[in-house]
Amino acid sequence: MRKVIIGSVITLSGLIITMSIIMAAAFYAPHITSWSGSKLWFAIFGAERYGSEVIQSLFLGTPFIIGIILLSMGLVILVREYFRED
Repeated sequence: MRKVIIGSVITLSGLIITMSIIMAAAFYAPHITSWSGSKLWFAIFGAERYGSEVIQSLFLGTPFIIGIILLSMGLVILVREYFRED
């Protein structure tokens, strides 16, 4: 039962981080004037090859990846506990 609670908290934390960054990028994306690829991913990760346009990115790539890792770790814990035989 304890691992289920830990897995749930880790999953929820990763989900909140990831969705908050996606929502922030979605609100910010219409204000970007130049980008490469998807506007949403450019707003989150940015691009190193541009000069002054790099400032238009939010540079939230590292927290976004950490949120994805937390989300997947929590799901792995929950799935392992679901299929565990007592």
